[in-house]
Amino acid sequence: MRTVDVDRAGIERTYEVIGPHVRRTPVLALSSGVTLKLEYLQHSGSFKARGAMANLLLREVPAAGVVAASGGNHGSAVAWAAQQLGVPARIYVPTISSPAKLARIRGYGAQLVVVGERYADALAASQQWAATSDALRVHAFDAPETLLGAGSAGLELAQQAELDTVLVSVGGGGLIGGVCAAYAGSVRIVGVEPTGAPTLTAALQAGEPVDAQADSVAADSLAPRQVGRLMFPIAQDYVDHVLLVTDEDILDAQRALWELARVVAEPGGATAFAALRSGRYRPAPGERVGVIVSGANTTAVTF
Repeated sequence: MRTVDVDRAGIERTYEVIGPHVRRTPVLALSSGVTLKLEYLQHSGSFKARGAMANLLLREVPAAGVVAASGGNHGSAVAWAAQQLGVPARIYVPTISSPAKLARIRGYGAQLVVVGERYADALAASQQWAATSDALRVHAFDAPETLLGAGSAGLELAQQAELDTVLVSVGGGGLIGGVCAAYAGSVRIVGVEPTGAPTLTAALQAGEPVDAQADSVAADSLAPRQVGRLMFPIAQDYVDHVLLVTDEDILDAQRALWELARVVAEPGGATAFAALRSGRYRPAPGERVGVIVSGANTTAVTF
């Protein structure tokens, strides 16, 4: 692992580099006193564009280009960033990736390889290929630049709204790790995971990243085998607690986001909001709560 500090100062420096290339996504205040950070409006349809662009701009990219494994969103983001900068990209995804995400990757001109049932399978295949090529590996969550880029979403949110608590969905932990580093303890950070993919919950209980099950409606974005080792100590320092929501909670949150705000979110993108919608997180009177709607790479849905 490269020695790069993942902290607020590092995120601010990274934001100066990637700022001209990524969108400053808006926030939306709901009548309930909840503020949504509309990160699904980011390039490539999710917050992942931030970390992808950070990797390509902060690291030396060889002529062979880049390689990444993904449930779909990271792959789309790396393919987009590579297209913007004119470098080749090879993306590995598992069979559970949604058609919308596969279409985005192909649309950005990347070479797409579909292999295995889960993210861990695609990661292993990508690593095997990378070992025989000179391509730059761009990890979906366990790389300093990925965390620094993702943290810029938290940096923006801190500038856009005064909050007491921020709810963040958790898969590999890149987003929550970056957001934690951006806020550095100035707000309460609460993680939200599917009951079928409790990666951070399992890690915090074990005291280190460990394998967890990966079975959820949000499995194509929130179900790696385990959280990243780089983000884990950050989570130990700054994550207040982690909540688990069911697939039914997530699907209900998708419908509610559409009804309340005409926001179409993919399951992983609606997971943080599911904690509020289901009542698993109950704000105190007057508490100001932010929710990151992290992605919307899904096919059209009739609610």
